[in-house]
Amino acid sequence: MQTLEQTHQKFSQLKSLLSEIEDLYGAEAVLHWDQKTYMPAKGIEARGRQLATLNRIAYEKFTDGTIAQLLDDLTTYERDSPYDSDEASLIRLTRRNCDLASKVPTEFEVRFSLLRTECYQAWATARQENNFALVQPTLERMLDMSREYSSFFPEAQHIADPHITGSDYGMSAVSIREVFAELRAQLVPVVEAITSQPPVDNSCLHQHYPEAEQLAFCHNILKQMGYDLERGRQDKTLHPFMTKFSIDDVRITTRVYENDLIQGLFSTIHEMGHAFYELGNAPELEGTPLAGGVSSGVHESQSRLWENLIGRSRPFWQYFYPQLQAHFPSQLGAVSLETFYSAINRVDRSLIRTDADEITYNLHVMIRFDLELDLLEGKLTVKDLPAAWNDRYLSDLGVIPTSDSNGVLQDVHWYTGQIGGMFQGYTLGNLMSAQFFDAAVAAHPEIPDRIETGNFTVLHDWLQANIYLHGRKFTAAETIERVTGSTLGTKPLIDYVHRKYGSLYKL
Repeated sequence: MQTLEQTHQKFSQLKSLLSEIEDLYGAEAVLHWDQKTYMPAKGIEARGRQLATLNRIAYEKFTDGTIAQLLDDLTTYERDSPYDSDEASLIRLTRRNCDLASKVPTEFEVRFSLLRTECYQAWATARQENNFALVQPTLERMLDMSREYSSFFPEAQHIADPHITGSDYGMSAVSIREVFAELRAQLVPVVEAITSQPPVDNSCLHQHYPEAEQLAFCHNILKQMGYDLERGRQDKTLHPFMTKFSIDDVRITTRVYENDLIQGLFSTIHEMGHAFYELGNAPELEGTPLAGGVSSGVHESQSRLWENLIGRSRPFWQYFYPQLQAHFPSQLGAVSLETFYSAINRVDRSLIRTDADEITYNLHVMIRFDLELDLLEGKLTVKDLPAAWNDRYLSDLGVIPTSDSNGVLQDVHWYTGQIGGMFQGYTLGNLMSAQFFDAAVAAHPEIPDRIETGNFTVLHDWLQANIYLHGRKFTAAETIERVTGSTLGTKPLIDYVHRKYGSLYKL
């Protein structure tokens, strides 16, 4: 029988080891951020080696048996601690992660780390040169290794499930297909009804907007919405992302097109939503696996909530539009708020996921989810991926890509992570965002009025207390139940779509 003092010593030892591993992953994140922002092209070989080295050391420390033994020794301590305590939650999450990691050989992790670095660089070149063939051989290796990863989990019901578990624990290929089918059946008639009407004029968004001035306005929005620039920064990249080095260093990136105002604007708000989540973790979680977001779906719920339910709302622009007009007087001075609001919420059948409206966006995600399942199942080869991509866009959205760059190369995900489990979180996040926002407004009906005056504190504080502070202590299913009192469903999002777009398009 262990004494309480011995138990505390072992728990302290566990936290110390986990903190060292988190530091290694933090350093790895710095190198990834640099690679995608400022690294010179010829640094890629050394960068791949450096990332693989850090990944190997961290992985070996996590799987050498020491942590597994400590977890066994702390079983009684976990059982006797409250389920929602930091102590029980840390042991529970670490055990889950340890069980998964123990099935994957270290040498595989090293090879995969090297390949991810190589594939990202090949994608960046292929996208710039609009030539999928330049990345095809590397992506074929990525598919082989993604399948190899799945082979370490022979108990999985579907080859994609190990990848889905890593990003959206508790979900599976079967459960996601069911949710997507239900959502799709409700969205397609709305898309048909809207796109049968004459398209909304959005030419006001496609004038010349100088990059420096766009970035300055985005920086101003970040400050007013509460992004702490002493704990973060914004930089340019090919594909926007957020990254965390610590609770006090959470960075975002964006991309800007001078003929498209909303690309940089909404990617900024989107990534800020991710950053809010990470910056809002309780300080006590720093240096442990509990710091971060619950799942890709819950994380995306925050970026999509701030980007769409707030950033594309009428109250938001009733406050910010006069500022935007003052910043771009020659472009927007004579454009009314109603015209601008309709333009940023235009629904149409488009090619680019990150540019898509709130309704068709989910169809973009479903295409990608289906394609990656086909790749993993062997129904589709990498060589045939561009053609399959184009066929799905034609059948599902009525448009066909004019190039690889606005087709199969537009998203970075398969080229820097893995094939499998990479996209479903976006639509799961859309569903959750509507549920969470409904719960927030039910608790604080004044939120829309506050946003209209530029006050985001009430909403932010509610999200902080109910979601951000807890980090990864609870699963996605537990989080949804705790915050909304119900399970994941499609109704809140569909109700939101009908309210907003029914009004905009007189449906």
